Parts: sequence; C-alpha cells; structure tokens
Amino acid sequence: MEQRITFPINEATARGLRAGDTVRVNGVIYTGRDAAHMRLVELLKEGKPLPIDLNGQAIYYVGPSPAPPGRPVGSAGPTTSGRMDVYTPPLLALGLRAMIGKGSRHPEVVEAMRRHGAVYLVCVGGAAALLARSITASEVVAFPDLGPEAIHRFTVSDFPTIVAIDSEGEDYYARGVAEYRSQVRAGRG
Repeated sequence: MEQRITFPINEATARGLRAGDTVRVNGVIYTGRDAAHMRLVELLKEGKPLPIDLNGQAIYYVGPSPAPPGRPVGSAGPTTSGRMDVYTPPLLALGLRAMIGKGSRHPEVVEAMRRHGAVYLVCVGGAAALLARSITASEVVAFPDLGPEAIHRFTVSDFPTIVAIDSEGEDYYARGVAEYRSQVRAGRG
C-alpha cells in the first residue's frame, strides 16, 4: 500500500505503517550520521538538552553533498544504517518515530522500535541525485563543525521510502529472503 505522511508524526501513525508499505515522506526531517549520533548520546549521558526535539521526528542517515546553484542540497543518498545502531535505542526512547537509511538493523534496535512505536524506512542507495529532488529546503541546525555530517533540517516533498521494519518488528528484508528461498525450494527460482 502507498501512504503519504507528514512529519512530525505520532505513535499511532508510526504503528499504522506496515513492512513493505511505500511511504511518501513530507514535512520536516532531520539528518544525522554516526558522528552526530555519538554527540547526541553524549549530551544525553551528560544530562544536557539536545539541540533538536526528536519527539515525533525522523532522522535520515545522510551526509549531503554541497548544494549546486539554485538547489538546497547536492546528492543526498542514504548511508548504511547499522553504523547508528549503537546510538539508536536511547533516541527512540525520546520519541524518535522513524529512521531513514539503507541496510539491516541490529535486533536491539528492532526491539526498541517495538517498545517505543517507531519504524525503519529505506530508500534506494545509488539514487542520491534523484532523492535530492524531493528535498525542498535545508538548514544546518546542530554541530556545524561536522561539515556534511552536521545535523540538517530538511523540508521534503514526497520523499520516496519503503517500510523495511515496522513497529511490530516485521522485517521486509527477511520476508524477501524467505520468499526467495521458498521459490528456490519449489524449483521456481
């Protein structure tokens, strides 16, 4: 099923998304890679406030390239999500509702998603220039010293994603592998 959602979202909206759904993301999302995630978690451990409110938000795992004339960003493709796994559970506890990236996630992250009502969305790696067309505005909002790994506030319009892991822990990647193995065993693969 294809859905359109506008961030920020509430827990009920996140829990209504199912693995395999196509989701057009709209509104404001934040960016962050491993260096920014490490800083966010350090701030939490120190009892300091975060520079952004994560409640109801999405983080896109991207380090956008510099913007060409007339565009808010250059290429903006997803990075491997697993690098953020060690930092993700405490951010989900703050109400982070979605992560956007590529690749699989650690079981501890999936369990935290179930507990807190969050989803993992993926977008196509290798389509960075195409994905950038859905980004209509970009502003650095935290950690500017990290360059492209700073936290940006993106405004997006119909940003194309697929629910890879839903809030029940259903994994679209695992489902695909199981279906393929079943076809191979049946002699159709």
